[in-house]
Parts: sequence; C-alpha cells; structure tokens
Amino acid sequence: MQRVLVLGAGKIGSLVACLLSESGDYEVCLGDISLDAPKRLVDDLGLSRVKPMLLDARHPDSISAYLAAHRFDAVLSSLPYFCNPVVAGLAREHRLHYFDLTEDVEVTNQVKVLSTDSPQAFVPQCGLAPGFISIAAHDLITHFDTVDTVKMRVGALPVHPSNALKYSLTWSTDGLINEYGNICYGIEGGEKVYLLPLEGYETIEVDGLLYEAFNTSGGLGTLADTYAGNVRTMNYKTLRYPGHCEKIHLLMNDLKLNEDRETLKRILERAIPQTLQDVVLIYASVTGTRESALFEENYVKKIYPQCIKGKLWSAIQVTTASSLCAVADLVLAAPKQYRGFITQESFPLQDVLKNRFGACYR
Repeated sequence: MQRVLVLGAGKIGSLVACLLSESGDYEVCLGDISLDAPKRLVDDLGLSRVKPMLLDARHPDSISAYLAAHRFDAVLSSLPYFCNPVVAGLAREHRLHYFDLTEDVEVTNQVKVLSTDSPQAFVPQCGLAPGFISIAAHDLITHFDTVDTVKMRVGALPVHPSNALKYSLTWSTDGLINEYGNICYGIEGGEKVYLLPLEGYETIEVDGLLYEAFNTSGGLGTLADTYAGNVRTMNYKTLRYPGHCEKIHLLMNDLKLNEDRETLKRILERAIPQTLQDVVLIYASVTGTRESALFEENYVKKIYPQCIKGKLWSAIQVTTASSLCAVADLVLAAPKQYRGFITQESFPLQDVLKNRFGACYR
C-alpha cells in the first residue's frame, strides 16, 4: 500500500485523491488550508482511504512536522505554482518522491536545483500541458529518422460558449494568467529561443471545427531543452475559439493588466463562469523523414467530462488528474528506476496509456 500526501483539495487535487484511493493501492492524506473541501469530498463520495488534513503551505514548519510524524512515499502538489518550491523543499528534506502540476518555467528550474543528487524522483509538470502533451509529442518524434517540425496544440474549452471571450474558467486563474503573460520558449533554426505570449497566431481545424492558436507560456515543458539542436522548429500554442486572443491581448497588453494581475484575476473570476461542460483538445504533429521520405504523423484526441464515483468531473479535471496519477503510479511502482529530476518525455507513451490511470487518453 502506497501512502501519499496530496496538497490542495481544489479542482484537480480532489480528483487525484479520488482516483488514487479508489484504485485500492493508495492511502491518501488530502491536505488543504481548510477542512471544508476535503471533508466534503470524503463524505460525499465515501472515500474511506482518504484522510482530510489541515495543512497550509504558507506554514511549511507545520507540514514538515506532520511529514516527520507520518510515513509517506510521495507528495503530490496540486497547489498554485508559486507554492511548489516550498513543497519540493519539504519533499527533499523528508526523502519523498515529488510531483506537481506547475506550468511555470522558473518554478520548474527551482525544482530542478532542489532535486540535484536526490535519491528520490522529482517530477514537475505532470498535468496536461505541460505534461501529457510532451509525452505524446516525444513518442511521435521517436518514429522519425530526422525531425523538421514539432507542433503541440492544447485547449480546454466550454462546449457551449456564451460570452464574448468564448471561454470558461475550467482551472486555476493564476495559472491561466501566467500562461498568457509570461515569456514562452520554442525552437527555431535548431536553437532554443524566446517567444512572446499571445503571438504566433494561426488557425487550425479539428474535426471540421475552426480554432485559433497562439503562443502561451509553459506548455512546452522541457522539450525545447531536450531537442535543441535536433529539431528545426518546435512550438507550443493554446487552442481557443476564434476571437479570444484579440480580446485577451486587449486586456493583457493594451489595458496593461499583465502588470496588474490581481486586478485581472478579479475581473475574470467575477465575469467569466466556471463549467463542467467542457472539452479538451489535444493535437500533436511531427513532420520529418523516414528512409529519406518526408512524412507527417499526428496524435489528435478530444476528451469530454466523465462521471467518476458518481460525480461529474470536467474534461480538464479528468485529463490533468489522470496524467499526474499515471506518472506517479509508474514511478512508485519502480522507485529505484527514477532518481533526481525527471522530465515528462522520460515516460514512454505506451506505458502511460497502459497504466490504469491513463484510460482517458487511449
């Protein structure tokens, strides 16, 4: 029986706790700054292997004391990205495997430094993008002799858009603003380069529907570092319904709300509704040569909300939590194979798809 600490009982952490505990092989402590959410989850879904706990990352000493008094194999952070360096430091101090969902490049770099010479695995960026999209793209790359272009496109969208942004808040508002406002990375001419967020505009059709795509930060994960010098062009862009990028550009740049993110967060959370009726689109495309001939190969998937343990979970919850659970399950099943900083592209796609938590991606 694996014992894990899941920090954060929000949209993703709640489903992570549910999935792991219902597998029958995990005992989960679900920590949050309030007992309301974890207790409600346990009571409503009857999760006998989940223990609610009052834990606050703003007070790391209390978490450290709890870790010292209880045996755990890993800590899984579903907290906002800015909390993760503290959590990773606690994992290192208490010799625990570490997993997170961060899309923030600087936080990932901090986790990498903390993981130096660690006998445990430190695996950031375990969600959808970054996360599964890197695993899918890496698998496609291995099918080629030489690689010219790698395109990664992901979107989490309302099935029934009803506002001017044609968008709903399906995950962390802090993370969303981070992606829209921070510097992006890619590969051009074989070299890792900086790219501006909200630029690189293009349109793409998936199943006959038109979407727009544009640069956002963090979704590429560590792939640019892995493949610089071996790929001519690589980039990650977010998918949205047409018209969204122009309006976000107005908010972020023209009205300068990228410089006042707390105000932007309040505006978005007051005006843009949440929804469980969403769809996740995953599109990875690789062009290159096989036996001297030019080929293209794609991974394309649409994922919709699912009912798990009698509760409806949104598509972004399902995809993000499933990816984190699958990667953590692979590491904890063979812990001696994973040490130090582990990139998402280290996990073979087929291993993730075969994993009990990877079913939504099949």
